[in-house]
Amino acid sequence: MTGVAGRFRDAIAAAAATVAAVVAVPAAQPGDRAIVGERFLTLTRESRWTEVSRTPMAFPTFHPQGMVRIGDALFVTSVEVTTPTVRYPTPRDGLDRSPGAGVGHLFKVDLRPGHAGALLASVTLGDGAIYHPGGLDFDGTSLWIPVAEYRPDSRSIVYTVNPETLKATVVLQVGDHIGGLVRDRQSGALHGVSWGSRRFYRWTLRADGTVDDAAAAPTVRTNPSHYVDYQDCQYAGPHAMLCGGVSDLRGPSGAPPIRLGGLELVDLDDGRPLHQIPVALWTASGQAMTRNPVWLEPGAGNAGLRVWFMPEDDASVLYVFDAR
Repeated sequence: MTGVAGRFRDAIAAAAATVAAVVAVPAAQPGDRAIVGERFLTLTRESRWTEVSRTPMAFPTFHPQGMVRIGDALFVTSVEVTTPTVRYPTPRDGLDRSPGAGVGHLFKVDLRPGHAGALLASVTLGDGAIYHPGGLDFDGTSLWIPVAEYRPDSRSIVYTVNPETLKATVVLQVGDHIGGLVRDRQSGALHGVSWGSRRFYRWTLRADGTVDDAAAAPTVRTNPSHYVDYQDCQYAGPHAMLCGGVSDLRGPSGAPPIRLGGLELVDLDDGRPLHQIPVALWTASGQAMTRNPVWLEPGAGNAGLRVWFMPEDDASVLYVFDAR
């Protein structure tokens, strides 16, 4: 793992040198995803987490899934379940789910002082039983959002969404539940994670963001890490994504499970983890902070990260922490 992380640091340094040769850039731009990955490598189990703010959302959020910040706006995907899925036995594997029914939402939330938490705009995404949006990413131009059936091994639609107009465009359809997407800003490839992040997908895209018909069939890899199931992922520097998620640790029969939150930097080329840390933060009700969406950006100064969480459903609160 050390060698892979070392290559990631070398790639960051090379990219920084290229940028510096063109124009002088401050050490920490809020949107610089390469800095996010580099700084994440410095965090450990002993890192200090300091709460900066908490902002209640001024509208029903249902079950948030992914989020990204663009300037003074926060984009949040969420699933509204109107008919819950039902688990039932099948000859195939002994357990399956009905599709259920619901509505997929993309919310644009105001972050301006005095307006924080207000809903600026929203759009619905999906088609019929395909109503569960997942984690999303922003490539500098478009939001990339998967919407799937609310069950594993199902179907998904991949959309791009214009963050200004919220106009959604279908890019491709996938014969699996895709729970999160990341656009590699170096290669241009699109990466997806399945239900529970047990499988990784990679699609080759044209320069305009459409699928290359000659390479429409994705490359599929098995996730070698079992630390946490990823809930939300974003691009984090050369060929890397940073994911937040949870893992349920079940005790003796009858004991409530312990939900462990964690963050993981993943190599997009081979799927190996570059760096992992637990996140020992919970809400007053006991929800792990990484249960739902996570967004990370460089903190103030030349060290640390600012991390945004939205762990609660329906009446959600946006928690912001500095990690150093």
